[in-house]
Amino acid sequence: MFVIDNGRTLDAKAFSDGNITVLSNPNVGGSGGFARGMMEALDYGATHVLLMDDDVRVFPESFIRTRNLLCLVNERYKDAFVEGAMLNMEDPNLLFEDVAVVKRDGMYGRIKEDLLIDGVEGISDAESIDVELERAYGAWWYCCIPTNVIRQKGLPLPLFVRCDDVEYGMRTKPLIMTMNGICVWHERFEGRFRASVDSYQLTRNFLIMSACDELDKSIVRAFMVRFSRTFHIYLRSMNYDTCELMLDGLADYLKGPAFIRNVDGEQLLKKNGALNEVLDDVSTIDADIINKTKPNPRYLGQGKDRGMILKTIEMIPHDRHFLPDFLLSNKPAPMYYSRGAYPARTTMRKSTLVAYDQSATKAHVRTMDRKRWAHLRERFGVLMREYRKSGAQIAKDYRDALPTLTSREFWEKYLSDRAM
Repeated sequence: MFVIDNGRTLDAKAFSDGNITVLSNPNVGGSGGFARGMMEALDYGATHVLLMDDDVRVFPESFIRTRNLLCLVNERYKDAFVEGAMLNMEDPNLLFEDVAVVKRDGMYGRIKEDLLIDGVEGISDAESIDVELERAYGAWWYCCIPTNVIRQKGLPLPLFVRCDDVEYGMRTKPLIMTMNGICVWHERFEGRFRASVDSYQLTRNFLIMSACDELDKSIVRAFMVRFSRTFHIYLRSMNYDTCELMLDGLADYLKGPAFIRNVDGEQLLKKNGALNEVLDDVSTIDADIINKTKPNPRYLGQGKDRGMILKTIEMIPHDRHFLPDFLLSNKPAPMYYSRGAYPARTTMRKSTLVAYDQSATKAHVRTMDRKRWAHLRERFGVLMREYRKSGAQIAKDYRDALPTLTSREFWEKYLSDRAM
């Protein structure tokens, strides 16, 4: 077992023995930690490397089943990945995801959704649903990769966090095997929105992936349509910092491969993290505002029961910034912090919004800033024009740089430079 200590907080000598090696590593994010682990596995002479997150729980049975499965594969599956399912720590019988795909609309999609695997039906479905689909990938909370593939296809891209495992799947196009009992438990992802990761890193890294791995142009167009729509939804809901981070992600992509080759990902994430919306305990916020905005739990991160009529109303570009002051109301309205200002019928024309988390125990008060809104709209237009003008050449630059950015020589220098 190789423990890649990106935090450099462990006593490597005390924790290492004949079976465990703790390796101090600069904080180069998930992609850098996994790249270091892959290199160590190659040097060790392993046939496979099992990548795992550090915040999961796992039974040794998963390792036993993975090894036994690999010992049984035929020629067709000799270079297949083994993907462990993620089960929810809060609902330990609920399978959240094992294999996912990049969909044609530019979003990620789970192949198996919310299966209860403590019953015959869920167990049967988990085994029988086909995961050998186009543009499939396995997340790196538990992903076993043949070292032959790493030698042929290279190491991860230096993306720091978000999309590194997706990119590797798009590049290697693996067959993927799953099996009941090969799994980990992880905390739910719902209610954990951080714009520095979920807006900046996603925007930048998805575009880098689409360029390097030459995703179908229709997928990229769909992603950019969603980027534009999401930007304007956040903008009209006065989530200005998140809009700024989305534009920063696009701007840094447009700088080309030299940017990710040289940027200090740790410092960049810290800088971007300062723009994450801070949710305070509702007890610390003006009681009058909180009392006037008690939210309907239906709209706090759920939303699945919204009917088509309501969804259609919400799509109307009812941006409050276009209205003169005399048409605006100072009465605050509640909303969910990581979505637009829904439901529209209660939030439109409001110059103050209270963004709540899923539990409605924390919130942030947003107020209108017309100057910031105008600046962001202008910047959006400038960047989109640059994308349309230079996008093809920038994508080619990323493709040309891919062999270098995924080589061992690059990663050894990259890690060495950041270890100082």
